[in-house]
Amino acid sequence: MIANPETEETDAFLKARPRLFAAAYRMLGSVSDAEDILQDAFLRWQAAPQAQVQDPAGYLMRITTRLCLDQLKSARARRETYPGEWLPEPILTEDATELLDHDVTVALLLALETLSPLERAAFLLHDIFDSAYEDISAALNRTPEACRQLAARARRKVQQLRPHAPADPDQGRDLTEAFFRASKTGDTAALTQLLTQEVQLISDGGGKAMAALNPIYGRDKVLRLLEGLARKSGRRTPDRWRFCQLNGLPAILNWAEDGILQATALEIRDGRISRIYVTRNPDKTRHLAKALD
Repeated sequence: MIANPETEETDAFLKARPRLFAAAYRMLGSVSDAEDILQDAFLRWQAAPQAQVQDPAGYLMRITTRLCLDQLKSARARRETYPGEWLPEPILTEDATELLDHDVTVALLLALETLSPLERAAFLLHDIFDSAYEDISAALNRTPEACRQLAARARRKVQQLRPHAPADPDQGRDLTEAFFRASKTGDTAALTQLLTQEVQLISDGGGKAMAALNPIYGRDKVLRLLEGLARKSGRRTPDRWRFCQLNGLPAILNWAEDGILQATALEIRDGRISRIYVTRNPDKTRHLAKALD
């Protein structure tokens, strides 16, 4: 019996797909861009000389990495003209699957943004996906030693910016729901107890939804912002909202008063909220609508 080559090609791709998506998402910080990369990778995989490929998973990772590096060139140009603050596209991480089998917190993805494309690729392939430097060399067209140096340089930068250990899940849920209710009703007394003195709030509207153009630093300024927003919205909790996990962080999804699907994720340090990430750009939250409905 002769095996169907197309079925074998497709099976090999589908088997590698979760790992390829995890790599592309971390490289690009975008669900939609990662999906596009995988579609392109699959087309190139179909056109590849299958009989000569000894390691399909490694070959597919090399294709995906190179496509991501090309994408990053145009992505960096877009980021320079992006309206306001840029946040990675949030993704649900409630199910423990290989899809996102390592750290994908917003802080890590923002730290990756400070790296050059080659540094980012070398770091992710080695430190996150356990690829050997010889394999990384083939993907980046650099010597193994050069790849080792790229990864080491990236590692030093990322370690300085990585977040603290995640909060206890139950504590994270309690704090997140308490924050959500207090922020929507303008309960500044409760918010004062929930936020650290040095809390930061970063919001991303992408020029398509109302959002602060610059990060808000410090509890007093964040309190004034949240109080003003609560006053404008009538100091009531939205009807449609739910707790979830986004990028490994406790979070809330809700339909806002202006019809925008909003994603709010929190970093928690020593029992208080230290960072608030608010994504309101509809292009980045559209894929989360089903999770809320």
